[in-house]
Amino acid sequence: MSLLLAGRFEPVEREAWCTELRRALPDETLTVWQPGLPAGLRVAVDVAVVANPPPGSLQGLPKLRLVQSLWAGVERLLADPELPAAVPLARMVDPAMSEAMAETALWAVLSLHRCWFERLDAQPRGQWAPHSPQRRADEVVIGVLGLGELGRTVALRLQANGYRVLAWSRRAKVLEGVETLHGDTGCDALLAQAEIVINLLPLTPLTRDFFCARTFARMRPGASLVNLARGAHVVDEDLLAALDRGVLHRAVLDVFRTEPLPPGHPFWRHPRVTVLPHVAAQTDPRTAAAVVADNVHALRAGRPLRHLVDRGAGY
Repeated sequence: MSLLLAGRFEPVEREAWCTELRRALPDETLTVWQPGLPAGLRVAVDVAVVANPPPGSLQGLPKLRLVQSLWAGVERLLADPELPAAVPLARMVDPAMSEAMAETALWAVLSLHRCWFERLDAQPRGQWAPHSPQRRADEVVIGVLGLGELGRTVALRLQANGYRVLAWSRRAKVLEGVETLHGDTGCDALLAQAEIVINLLPLTPLTRDFFCARTFARMRPGASLVNLARGAHVVDEDLLAALDRGVLHRAVLDVFRTEPLPPGHPFWRHPRVTVLPHVAAQTDPRTAAAVVADNVHALRAGRPLRHLVDRGAGY
């Protein structure tokens, strides 16, 4: 049996994944997908390790028993009509990625809370404006939307730094030290109270375009949005309008509908939008390869697989 690595990689990135996967799974044969992969190689593959693979690249693998994603989000995989329907699909849940996401969220919250963005904006103008109220962290309400692995780690990191954290999920969940909410009523309560809203929702048909004019109208006046999930969660035109009207204070965006963000997009030049190039929490081959290896070993031993995707729910 063998593993197939399929995805859109830069050459250096592909080599890093090959190195780490071979180190984590020395007893496995690793094949890198390419167009026209010989049938003799395809017939031996029973695990596909993927990162947004070309559509149809997982067809013609008769022994395929597991598709292991290297990314946390799986919406592109699920959108591929040729993804084998009967094969289990696992997403990447790497503690190192969760920690990186928590670091980015904390940076964004501190920057908004302490007005660092405004300080940076003042520097080119030579403005010295130190006298603004300095609030304590416990006076700032943070809302975290999404309580998966990333959302839980982010909520706990912010709570540990003294912030009052509200966290929302579709179904009821418990997180020690954090006020958890669920359902439509809970979402409304979070949006109405949170001064900073951090989006870590999965992208599904129910959450696509979630941040639109109607949602911005439900948010606390002058709140800020930190989007660390997917660009398609946000209706760009509605966000720009909310910022221009003062409905929202600022947006920190790491993800976009089109990536790289096109040069002429209004986000680049808007004075209250901070653009990050999708770097909030990158998958690290050194740690993610160990996550892949755990699931491959479980498959070989007949143990339950971890982090399986509910295709109906979309995550």
